[in-house]
Amino acid sequence: MKKPELLVPAGSLEVLRTAVVFGADAVYIGGEAFGLRAKAKNFSRADMEAGIQFAHRHGVKVHVTANILAHNRDLQGAREYFKELKELKPDALIIADPGMFVMAKEICPEIDIHISTQANNTNYETFLFWYRQGAKRVVCARELSLEEIREIRREVPEDLEIESFIHGAMCISYSGRCLLSNYFTGRDANQGACTHPCRWKYAVMEETRPGEYFPVYENERGTFLFNSGDLCMVGHIPELINAGIDSFKIEGRMKTALYAATVARTYRKAIDDYMESEEKYQDSLDWYRREIAKCTYRQYTTGFYFGRPDEKMQIYEESTYVKEYIYLGMVQEVDGRGRAKIQQKNKFCVGDTIEIMKTGGSNVETKVLSLETEEGQYVDSAPHSKQVLFVELAGQVSQYDILRMAAPEKEAV
Repeated sequence: MKKPELLVPAGSLEVLRTAVVFGADAVYIGGEAFGLRAKAKNFSRADMEAGIQFAHRHGVKVHVTANILAHNRDLQGAREYFKELKELKPDALIIADPGMFVMAKEICPEIDIHISTQANNTNYETFLFWYRQGAKRVVCARELSLEEIREIRREVPEDLEIESFIHGAMCISYSGRCLLSNYFTGRDANQGACTHPCRWKYAVMEETRPGEYFPVYENERGTFLFNSGDLCMVGHIPELINAGIDSFKIEGRMKTALYAATVARTYRKAIDDYMESEEKYQDSLDWYRREIAKCTYRQYTTGFYFGRPDEKMQIYEESTYVKEYIYLGMVQEVDGRGRAKIQQKNKFCVGDTIEIMKTGGSNVETKVLSLETEEGQYVDSAPHSKQVLFVELAGQVSQYDILRMAAPEKEAV
């Protein structure tokens, strides 16, 4: 039984480092152009170089997205981008467009190419087509069931890798081919500039009564008609492995370091436990589910893996975000007094009970004893986002630990 790769997203250098130390086998990132997350922070050349070096020092691979559907105007810039990537030496490029594929093969043939889910990869003949062109891996369309993936695995060569999304946000559009954003705002989702109109609130207007808007109620928080729940397959690791999937992909290049840490650590433990013994995996299911709920999420679903959603489950019933834990910051270093240096992300106070999230899998509940600014001023609270603080805690901390705090109550956002 082959152990699958755990592939975690990173939208910044901080998140990349977090994903690496919390258990990723590989991370995928985007440069400042030519990827499908233009609104993510993304990586400058300098950050990409630093990120690739950090990951490689820890034995972790880096895949770089270049998966826009390119227009003529994009091609010269893409050519220069591939020349830069040749120098930076990532482990793979993620590409959807045949023209971009040909260009990448010409400029950097030594770098593996993975075919993006954006290419609508729904059958084994498509997988075989890309294999014959020289692709190392093909990413499954999100609409595939486990049975379809098993059939693809049987029909394609063993050295063609299969990657599939196993956690994160779902898209209303077939394999992400969305036209809503371009129609409403002129920002093309297929060029990396999606404005997520599926998540807007809508009303209904009847033709003979212009200007009279009728609310459409989906839940008490609003009318997000097109927006699905989130995919979560942490309770189905055996089925995913037995289907022959080589790489388990997490969605979320626009998510926080807390999200990356939480999903990476939870799926790392789930995969490792199952590879050790199915009994150990089954005994830990409750822990996986509790932990995976500690990052912001929508109602979890198994997507299309066990059949069409209208046959087996509803994934559009409830799409409100749930936020059970608040991200306080990642420990950049520990000073000589044992205090954690962090760049604070959300407000917390002296006396608060918080949780130290350890890279190895444990959670340590502790109390905030004192807070000191970089200027040496002691403060009672940390209300300013991005302020650098030295945090004295009752519990012991290490570099790269995540500090988080339970929300006052289960918070819908």
